[in-house]
Amino acid sequence: MSPNYVHPDPTALRALAHPVRLRMLGLLRSEGPSTSTLLAQRLGLNSGATSYHLRNLAQHGFVVEDAERGDARDRWWRAAHQSTSADPDSPDPAHRDAVDAFSQAVAVIHGEQLQRAIEERPLLPERWRRTTTVSDWALRLSPEDGAELLQRIFALFDEYLEREPTAGDSTEDTADLMFLLSAFPRPGTVVGDVEAGWHR
Repeated sequence: MSPNYVHPDPTALRALAHPVRLRMLGLLRSEGPSTSTLLAQRLGLNSGATSYHLRNLAQHGFVVEDAERGDARDRWWRAAHQSTSADPDSPDPAHRDAVDAFSQAVAVIHGEQLQRAIEERPLLPERWRRTTTVSDWALRLSPEDGAELLQRIFALFDEYLEREPTAGDSTEDTADLMFLLSAFPRPGTVVGDVEAGWHR
């Protein structure tokens, strides 16, 4: 089943461009509804901080209160959407800036997840170790060919998402397999070496 996407405006994207909020939203999406207390324990934060971030996420429509759970003293929250989509090609400079800030936060989260995965890999059964890789490829492509390759990769993931069991149908022989996809011109080869202070 394909995920439902949210397409935030620049203000909402900036609110989401915070590693703690991204971690919280990721947990609500992958593990289901939770309270600020449980999220605080999971993330090693105090409940006041998690409540603040939850309110911020709710204000921008990323999470909603789960009315079927809890009570006035114990509020439960759930993710309002399964995935976030941000357009880096928007003609609006404010939107592009917000996408860049959001992407920076996503990169932090991806780095943390990859590090944890590498630490846990020795503990995995052999069958699951064969599903892991840390690889990179450098292909000499035009922007058009690069965009086409990305679209073909996205289409392949969409095909598997359609085949994926719905929540609650998981079996002992399946697990959440994470794919962290990054694609970019090698830094310094298109716009110049920014750190060195020169540009093409």
